Amino acid sequence: MILSRALLKRPSVLPGFDVALGLTLLYLSLIVLVPLSATFLKTATMTWPAFWEAVASPRVVASYKLTFSASLAAALLNVVFGLLVAWVLVRYDFFGRRLVDALVDLPFALPTAVAGITLTGMYASNGWLGQWLEPLGIKVAFTPLGVFVAMTFIGLPFVVRTVQPILEDLASELEEAAVTLGATRLQTFTKVILPILTPALLTGFALAFARALGEYGSIIFIAGNMPMVSEITPLLIITKLEQYDYQGATAIAVVMLVMSFVLLLAINGLQAWSRKRQGK
Repeated sequence: MILSRALLKRPSVLPGFDVALGLTLLYLSLIVLVPLSATFLKTATMTWPAFWEAVASPRVVASYKLTFSASLAAALLNVVFGLLVAWVLVRYDFFGRRLVDALVDLPFALPTAVAGITLTGMYASNGWLGQWLEPLGIKVAFTPLGVFVAMTFIGLPFVVRTVQPILEDLASELEEAAVTLGATRLQTFTKVILPILTPALLTGFALAFARALGEYGSIIFIAGNMPMVSEITPLLIITKLEQYDYQGATAIAVVMLVMSFVLLLAINGLQAWSRKRQGK
């Protein structure tokens, strides 16, 4: 008892709760809250008709539809194939596994401009893949499909790196017990493994979705940036800034922030619900 009390009274390596909380709030305020507040304050100086004209013009609405739909589709695809990649890397030992594991992180390390140029070179009409796809009627570069491809490319590592540690810690005894009780492979996966992986999959989905929404550098090269066709919202914000239309840029940014926050809040709610079902 005396030893345990002594251990509790030992000073921590980190500062106390009050100091740590204060530093945390100060850092978050400087890095996150102040810039976001400035965006909302700048937009608040606009009249309602001017705000509505800036955020609801046909060109802007078309960019919303493309950005959010492509981000959602890319994140959903990455959930499926990110789980598959993580499963292969964890469950199978094969030649070149370390190389494949390292390649997963390539979109993290690769500059976005380099990624965009590379993807454009691959999927252009004279590119390695584009020269075979276009005769089949599949045009990727300079189309909305190119936006989807770029978003998928930059989002895959988020799902893999989120799911991989959970798979590594997953006890094989659970699967063996399910098989012993007569479960098929599909039942073992859907009833035993998938519920455990669901929170990690939702987290990976949220991260991939958020990254795709804000991606700019790797998309503008392959998208073609045609208004009403393949123009993403971040590009519109940059365009308005270059035209010194700061209010218009912040108005569109506020809409993106609110929509992104609502979607991420819903995803976090699903994560909490999933963990509650598992008793965590």
